[in-house]
Amino acid sequence: MESSINPFAFPALEPERLRILVASSEAHPLIKTGGLADVAASLPAALRQLGHDARLVIPGYPLALRQVREPKPLGEIRLPGYRNTVRLVEGRHPDQDVPVYLVDAPDYFAREGNPYCDPTGRDWGDNPDRFLLFCRVLALIAQGIAAIGWRPDVFHGNDWQTGLAPTLLQDAPWSPARVFTIHNLAYQGLFDRATFERLELPPTLWNLAGLEFHQRLSFIKGGIVFSERINTVSPTYAEEVRTARFGCGLDGLLRQIGPRFSGILNGIDYQVWNPTSDPLILQNYDAERFGLKTENKLDVQRELGLPRSEDAFVLGYVGRLVEQKGVDLIQAILPELLQDPRVQVMILASGERRSEQVLLDLAASNPRQIGVFVGYDETRAHRIEAGCDAFLMPSRFEPCGLNQIYSLRYGTPPIVHRTGGLVDTVVPATAENLAQGTATGFVFDEPTPAALLGAVRHAIWLYREQPEAWRRLAVTGMGQDFSWESSARRYVELYRAAIAEASNC
Repeated sequence: MESSINPFAFPALEPERLRILVASSEAHPLIKTGGLADVAASLPAALRQLGHDARLVIPGYPLALRQVREPKPLGEIRLPGYRNTVRLVEGRHPDQDVPVYLVDAPDYFAREGNPYCDPTGRDWGDNPDRFLLFCRVLALIAQGIAAIGWRPDVFHGNDWQTGLAPTLLQDAPWSPARVFTIHNLAYQGLFDRATFERLELPPTLWNLAGLEFHQRLSFIKGGIVFSERINTVSPTYAEEVRTARFGCGLDGLLRQIGPRFSGILNGIDYQVWNPTSDPLILQNYDAERFGLKTENKLDVQRELGLPRSEDAFVLGYVGRLVEQKGVDLIQAILPELLQDPRVQVMILASGERRSEQVLLDLAASNPRQIGVFVGYDETRAHRIEAGCDAFLMPSRFEPCGLNQIYSLRYGTPPIVHRTGGLVDTVVPATAENLAQGTATGFVFDEPTPAALLGAVRHAIWLYREQPEAWRRLAVTGMGQDFSWESSARRYVELYRAAIAEASNC
């Protein structure tokens, strides 16, 4: 494949239309471990609906290569220091009108497990090598490759797996404007000094102004330092990560870059998450036919082996079993919560093996009140959102969160900790907000079992004692607009700011 760069070889677009290359390590449904995959699929589609030429690039995992529509090889890239050539495959997203490029390097991406871990849950030992290769190819595509015949105005990287691409573009003959999004600052791509040297990165990058972070190599720092604009996925989280409590050691850098850093709330795809037309649930419903939601409750109770009961108060949880998500808080309150025989809990989760076993043991001991499915299943996720009465999301910190937004759409009031994007999306069910008709969920202040239990009890009381108030709460949530269009327009503004800054350098 031709890899020499000629920035003048590509036709210009009309000034109002931008060419945007969105780079991610995952994208739904091609490959998914979390919310990043949803964003990577939805944002380019929303940008294209606004008239921009947005395209997506991800690693060529076997699952992605099998699912992409109309795949065709564009050629091979030879990279210095790599034994085998890298194949570039072009296709279309399975569900969206979005061009997708797959970086097909079987030695790096064709393996069992998820994109980052082996089947036992351990990080792949060569992760820095794998994602450096990905970033090297990203940098070439961003500068324009003749076989594609397209050159972006903006390179948009996401999370640490793409963080070295802006770094590699820094000294390139030509570079598009660079935007970098932090989806979760707790995951930084940190490796030792020996890894930095083994990867043969330029020695000049080993300093506080480059990739060094407390004597370690930081992939995410590359994205932050070498991009014109940096953002994270909610306004509140953008403020939180500038503090020592949430900044994971990078709060000083994020304060230092000042207005270059901002927060844009994620949206959701209402074509996928819409109880009115969702093909994955038993009974479609909307705000006017809210009573039909009960049919989904009875269906998911049956599916998870729980007694079918309209009177039960059903709580749901879908997510990863990690400390960040506050799963230990849920585990801590279950013994007391389950003393009420009319409470049921449905859990769809995977993660730390010990947490998985604790939940399975609790379900075995309480088969009439707890249903647990270990793993991730998109269909079950939709059915739990539609079938539960309320959704548990007690995250200790949450950059944006998507499940609480899905829950709102499905008339399943979320119970959330006051942090990050949860603050930006859930209006607490205070007496005043309930009276004004603005409440959409339940918010507790401290990440403790007592605070979570108090919020759950408040929800149960409202559900049982004030059914009309509960219905109004749920229906108000269903009417909120967290679609991608508004968020995509904010990203376009961010891209234009990055382009303006790049042109002044």
